[in-house]
Amino acid sequence: MAENPIKVETVGRLSRNLALLHPGATVTLDMSTPAGQRGKFRSQFIGYMPKNYVLVQYPDSSKLGKFSQYIAQGMGVTVRGLIEGHEGAVVAFVSNVKQTIQIPSRIIVLEFPREVSLQNLRSSIRIETYIKAKVKIKDEYWVSVISDISVSGCQLLINNGEKLALTDDKPVEVIIEDFQGLKNLKLEADICNSKIQADGVMLGVKFSDSSKIEVTKLLQQAVISPH
Repeated sequence: MAENPIKVETVGRLSRNLALLHPGATVTLDMSTPAGQRGKFRSQFIGYMPKNYVLVQYPDSSKLGKFSQYIAQGMGVTVRGLIEGHEGAVVAFVSNVKQTIQIPSRIIVLEFPREVSLQNLRSSIRIETYIKAKVKIKDEYWVSVISDISVSGCQLLINNGEKLALTDDKPVEVIIEDFQGLKNLKLEADICNSKIQADGVMLGVKFSDSSKIEVTKLLQQAVISPH
């Protein structure tokens, strides 16, 4: 059973926990347009003024594309970033855009959050993601995508993998060749369930205890991945 994130609500504690994000720390901004289109973009945490606002760098315009037209007052934003010195911990909060400014650089001003959650990657957080991977089943390799991941397991979409639908309980090896600087990461796992999809097979796998360190490294990078 996943633990609930710890909610922090007093202004003093909000400030102390926001302070765990150092200026310049990489964060992701998860935003939605009025029509429900979601975008996830990498940014940098700049700082905050207690009770008033939080400052983050405006994401790279070349990555935003047409999404930039929606970044305006009132837009909802979820901010997540790794906490330095706390292995496997994430600070996250939900806010709204207060305004954007151009000088001294392009900055998004967010409303000061009403609560901040501290999430332990080792126990509580499941991250939607898009990580290309290879899955080794017996002596065959299958191209796949990790669609979400937690410390205990992940969902893998394998194109053209229909004949794998009956391989529950079989051991597999998940190989990430290159993701956010991680090279040739190998995760041992067992298939828990499989489901036929229109575009292939979705496998649910459980990681072995021997892969926990590698899984935590992958989770840390997935938190700040723009995908």
